[in-house]
Amino acid sequence: MATDRELLAARIYLRAVLPVMKVILDEDPGMKKKFANVQAKVQFRAKDPVGDVGACLCFDNGEFAVEQGIGENPDITFSFRSVERMVAMFAGKPAIPMVWGFWKVGLLIKVFSLLMSLMILMPNTRPTDPEKKRLKVKLTFYMITTALSQYNKGGDPEMVKWTKMQPERIYQITVDDDIAAYLRVKAGKTKAGRGVYKRRRPFVHMKFNGVDGAFPIVMNDVDMVSAVKSGFLNIEGSPEYGGNIGDFMVRIQNLIT
Repeated sequence: MATDRELLAARIYLRAVLPVMKVILDEDPGMKKKFANVQAKVQFRAKDPVGDVGACLCFDNGEFAVEQGIGENPDITFSFRSVERMVAMFAGKPAIPMVWGFWKVGLLIKVFSLLMSLMILMPNTRPTDPEKKRLKVKLTFYMITTALSQYNKGGDPEMVKWTKMQPERIYQITVDDDIAAYLRVKAGKTKAGRGVYKRRRPFVHMKFNGVDGAFPIVMNDVDMVSAVKSGFLNIEGSPEYGGNIGDFMVRIQNLIT
């Protein structure tokens, strides 16, 4: 039976990491071309005595969505004998699944290339190309704001306690006009979004000095305190709560890597 920690890690991979594939499919011309005429479903499934865990990648002629749970009649299924092994695979560790539908070689190759593109999120992947650096920053902040919400919804005790007593508050991250994301907290409930939240002033606003300011933090070259001192980051609002967000980000990174 999967542990609470394994289930929480799986939740973040399935609900926060896999969905950022849409950004890659939208912005990478080569990847966009590969899937332009693909209509297929690709299931990830981990067996567990309490109930199987999984999500399905849905491709529809250039459109993409991630459906949570176990779908019907997928074209390819990556089946893991445990949640632990699925989490290990997503973390880049040796964990070979059973592959049903492997005879659909063309689709399988395309899916593998898309999965490999997510390696840009790994801590040890340090792109030097400006566009790749920008993509890593964008994917990271889109992923981490969603992961913060899922960390709360998944029942982490400290995150639940932290969100429970808060009135409606917006935690905004801004890199530039194109890269921005936020976490909305209200009485224990959380919701992540992309862009700038315009209906309420941020309670905490983390303003990065462009991609070059955000990249050292994304790569863990500096912590948030050092980033502020170096001019990479300006934090408006409560420094205490901004620090809390930073701590939860680190905990999530440790959980999934």
